[in-house]
Amino acid sequence: MTGPMEFPERFNMAWYFLDRNVEEGRGDKTCLFWREEAYTYREVLSRANRFGNALRALGVDVEDRVLLALPDRPEFAFAWFAAAKVGAVIAMVNPTLPADDLAYYFHYTRAKVAVVDESTLDRLDPLRDSFVHLRHLVVVGDRPGRHVSFAAACAKAWDRLENADTHRDDPAIWLFTSGSTGRPKAAVHLQQDLPWNTERYAKLVMGIREDDVTVSVPKLFFGYATGTNLLFPFAVGGATALFSERSEPATLFDAIERYRPTILTSVPTMINAMLNQPGAKERDLSSLRLCLSAGEALPVELYRRWMEVFGVEILDGIGSAEMFHIYISNVPGQVVPGSLGRLVPGYDARIVGPDGGDVAGGEAGTLWVKGESAAIMYWQAHEKSKEVLRGDWVVTGDHVRRDADGLFWYEGRTDDMLKVAGIFVSPNEVENCLLQHARVAECAVIGYKDRDGLIKPKAYVVCRAGTGDESLARELQDFVKARLAPFKYPRWVEFALSLPKNDRGKIDRRKLEAAGPRS
Repeated sequence: MTGPMEFPERFNMAWYFLDRNVEEGRGDKTCLFWREEAYTYREVLSRANRFGNALRALGVDVEDRVLLALPDRPEFAFAWFAAAKVGAVIAMVNPTLPADDLAYYFHYTRAKVAVVDESTLDRLDPLRDSFVHLRHLVVVGDRPGRHVSFAAACAKAWDRLENADTHRDDPAIWLFTSGSTGRPKAAVHLQQDLPWNTERYAKLVMGIREDDVTVSVPKLFFGYATGTNLLFPFAVGGATALFSERSEPATLFDAIERYRPTILTSVPTMINAMLNQPGAKERDLSSLRLCLSAGEALPVELYRRWMEVFGVEILDGIGSAEMFHIYISNVPGQVVPGSLGRLVPGYDARIVGPDGGDVAGGEAGTLWVKGESAAIMYWQAHEKSKEVLRGDWVVTGDHVRRDADGLFWYEGRTDDMLKVAGIFVSPNEVENCLLQHARVAECAVIGYKDRDGLIKPKAYVVCRAGTGDESLARELQDFVKARLAPFKYPRWVEFALSLPKNDRGKIDRRKLEAAGPRS
């Protein structure tokens, strides 16, 4: 097997992910499915070229920002590759966000052109005149109103386009942080960053192949899915299947049975939800050879139940917007449940203690990671850039330990770790324990102040059936005491019908903490 591709100085990532497929003879291969539609590589290239020419006609030049607020549908791919082809800087945002949040991204990116779904217009039209940097709003759908129609703009444009002569170190895409401690900030990535990770994680760890078809729980605006459900399959001549509907267990089962994907991109909350879906055992997941999980640690209990029900190996891993994608992962055939796996080839890591030095082997600390896919800065956040991006190292804020075999074990975000009676407690460890109880469908553990102002664990629990009561709360507390050090048990157990999630599908702990802040 040949090693990772080297990227020349003059390099445009659209060539790597799209044009190359036609050049290498895969032009007539179907690569994108959506509802009743299917597109070949040649057709995707043609449509990307058309919209790239349309963008140039609308005044977009190299390094101008183009903002995408689109659901998962073919036009997302056409617009993404078109923007890359003309050398624009791509920014992607959730199209279902409230008006104020969408406005934030328009002002922050200063996008010259935005490509949006028609469903956003009722929120954007009243604000349109305040977007002083925006020249054109391009609308995907049948009702563009006073704005530019995506379909009409493409129909008028030529289907041949020479890619912008970009440098591998030119800015290419902004990936937004989750914004858990304030407004999301953009990690600025270069032309070579996404292909660099693709060569190492997608090809060497996932082992993605030309005959793979992918489906994703997270939507394409999220860098995790941009990679696994568009760029990675395209990098090897594979295919992706998209659905615009909200990711719900029934929708996922239907998509898997319809498109017969080989790789499913998921998150722990959806893995849990699919297992809890009535009739799950009767659904056909036989086409899958691999499931991916990231965003938050995958509990051992969920892995065990998933393997028992579906028998499809899950690769848990960790990545970030700052690094584009996964840099520590389990490997097919070598999964160690509960662990994050090992370093992806080409990446390096340190585990750093409070004194700034590396901790001893087996001890926990803050994960620092290094690799050529790292962002160069946060936009308009110089102090944050200096805090997180330290030379070649990225300070992730994740609390982990590495064992003697080189396996990494996740304990939580460093700022989420609880100090109980002077000893650090990992909320993740307590959650993993609670999930082993037969009545627990989902849970989250946070820090909560007692009457003396001291921090203790508090658990929010969704029951598998029925509602919880004081008796079940005591049973869960005893369950944890019997399996973990007694000081780790949740002092309070609060039952809920559901837990709040962010648009990445992760449990929104900040909303839970708002009910009982801790210092």
